[in-house]
Amino acid sequence: MALPGAYPRTRAPHLSVPDNSAAIFEGCVVDPALVAADREQFTLELAPGARARVSLYSKTGEFPALPYGTHLEFTGKARRTHNFQNPGEFDNVHFLARQRIYWNTTGEASAVRVLGAGCGNPVLAAIFAVRSAALERLDHLYANDAYTDGMMQAVLIGATAKLDRLWTEDYRATGTFHALVISGSHVAVLAAVLLFFLRLCAVPGSVAIAATIAAAWLYSGVTGWQAPVLRSAAGMTLYGLGRCFYRNGRILNILAAVALLFVVADPEQLFDASFQLSFLAVALIGAFVVPALDATSAPLARGLKDLSDPERDVRLPPRAAQLRVELRLLAETVALLLHVPAKVSLMALGIVARVFLYLWEIFVTSFFIQIGLALPMAVYFHRLSASGLSANALVVPVLSAVVPLGFLAIALNSAWLASLCAWLLALSRSAVSFHMRWEPDWRIPPPPVWLGVLFVLALIWAALRVNNRLARTAAWSAATLALAAIVIHPFAPQLSHGKFELSMLDVGQGDSLLAGFPDGTLMLIDAGGIPSFGRTRKAGLNIGEDVVSPYLWSRSIKHLDVVVMTHAHEDHMGGMSAVLKNFHPHELWTGAVQDSPEWRAVRQAAQQLHIAIRPLAQSSPFPFGGATVEVLAPLPGYLPRETPQNDDSLVMRVRFGATSFLLTGDMERPVERDLARAGLLSHDDALKVGHHGSRTSSTPVLLDLERPAFGIISAGFDNNYGHPSPRTLAALGERKIAAFRTDEDGLVTLLSDGHRISIECAVLR
Repeated sequence: MALPGAYPRTRAPHLSVPDNSAAIFEGCVVDPALVAADREQFTLELAPGARARVSLYSKTGEFPALPYGTHLEFTGKARRTHNFQNPGEFDNVHFLARQRIYWNTTGEASAVRVLGAGCGNPVLAAIFAVRSAALERLDHLYANDAYTDGMMQAVLIGATAKLDRLWTEDYRATGTFHALVISGSHVAVLAAVLLFFLRLCAVPGSVAIAATIAAAWLYSGVTGWQAPVLRSAAGMTLYGLGRCFYRNGRILNILAAVALLFVVADPEQLFDASFQLSFLAVALIGAFVVPALDATSAPLARGLKDLSDPERDVRLPPRAAQLRVELRLLAETVALLLHVPAKVSLMALGIVARVFLYLWEIFVTSFFIQIGLALPMAVYFHRLSASGLSANALVVPVLSAVVPLGFLAIALNSAWLASLCAWLLALSRSAVSFHMRWEPDWRIPPPPVWLGVLFVLALIWAALRVNNRLARTAAWSAATLALAAIVIHPFAPQLSHGKFELSMLDVGQGDSLLAGFPDGTLMLIDAGGIPSFGRTRKAGLNIGEDVVSPYLWSRSIKHLDVVVMTHAHEDHMGGMSAVLKNFHPHELWTGAVQDSPEWRAVRQAAQQLHIAIRPLAQSSPFPFGGATVEVLAPLPGYLPRETPQNDDSLVMRVRFGATSFLLTGDMERPVERDLARAGLLSHDDALKVGHHGSRTSSTPVLLDLERPAFGIISAGFDNNYGHPSPRTLAALGERKIAAFRTDEDGLVTLLSDGHRISIECAVLR
């Protein structure tokens, strides 16, 4: 992630065909194809500096092998990359543009024609060949275990095509997700293991360090040149060079040098969350962890060397010498009790002591990193784990062991080692599942700037390690109070009190509206979603978690009073479970719903959170939140079909003062006609245009009876349905109804003071 709007805009290359037009694309595969579920994905370079992210689909389930350097052509459709135009959203367009990716392209796998091989860089081709071979070996080793295969590919190589988001939710919530994703720690573990074995084989120190550095850069390529691995490899290179010149590497000096090199090469990295978190974590280790360990466990760890040699005692600090003496005495006692040799007893006790010291080091490291990264975690991910300390103490060692063992299993094609890695993954999964039982279910909006600055200054003050105990206590007290305020977030939502607000979010081809009532009551109407069209594997993007929730958090909203599910189509309810979990509403209002797996998931989430479910039908107006709400549909006696229909929608009218708003869901022509016959349609100032502006809704009868001044339409950018329909737009235009649409205007906000309505759009026309 990155700070929204932090990057300067770059001009995208021009494609000679309109978006979503069929065309023949030719280029070179620069990121090898990965097959997952029903699609094959890769990056295609159409011209130097102009790339497309390609998704191929197959009706037969067969896909062509497309390694790096494949020259191909295929018939497909492309469209420009696009952001969700809501405040607080991730700038995905520029994120992809930094990788020179400007289009998303789709096509049929059967339409691909391989023109040859050999394009691209031969060195990269060799590195990606190693990557592809490793992925194929993992597919072979875990042929009947999709979970372990997907997790191992992600943990070892950073390939997430087969990683289901549901598998990682517990890791995210318990603050252990960093152990799963490719990071600098993976490089450190592999380097330590490799260096150990090289030295064990009597390889000279300088040669061993050089080989380890070379392996780190090779691993960077195998993982797809991911930034955290590159930074770690660069830091290891600087450290190795220093060792060759007999210099002791100081962690903060190496950190500063690597950061400077990367910022000079790419200044935009300063605004990248991965860059900030990586260097901040290392800085915290240097500023807090190392001094804390030096004052506690480091002398004891040094004292565990050559325990059987009493002459070393006098050259060590008193605490370390005392530990050695007590361990020898304890070893003699154990030897007498268990009738084992004293050396064996002493060796066993030494191992136990090292394990305890290692766990202490993990605890201390996790403690300071959890505190130091609390602010960016709240800003970027809206999370702060309470169980992270103990969870990391269990998960990090286990997954650290998986990395070298997994690569050894790949190299040896060892089923036994593969099974051991699978067992370790299962162990880590059990650990995070256990912690999830008592992990608080909280999400955190970004704190005010002044509070973040106060927290950072308090940490810097504490890091200075002044000798004055009172000053240290004051620094940590200030940091603790600021951290508590960040977590509790006792700040009111950003609302226009005394007014009624209706904001239509840009959620792509779906619906989600935020209604803010005059007394501060908050209602969310639908939560967007991506239809699965019968696919068993859901989309990697969760609209409720990744689009709707960040917008609400950006407005300092922690809680919703009511969530409305107009009907049970996935483009309205797909993000509902995430919204319920993140904002804990008191009630869930529904229209006509049928029993389906999607509805059962939402209902289960509501029941687990003790949210009251209220099915609504046509009723008299009732006061709500300082305004009046009237339910128009479903009409009495309406019987839903076996499968969800647009006419199942909950239709509501909200009146505030002299202004009124008609919220239609996906209501279509039959229900519009029924409402007209029942005399329930009358003038409203604003109309939520039904079914994304399709030609099956917003009939002339409805428009003539309603006579709204504004029509707001939720439609996906360049969607495949042709929404909103030109016929609907023409009908609105003929009646002088000002139409605003999320695919062009982004977030659309209507604000009423009871007499007048003002409108604001995220994108200026």
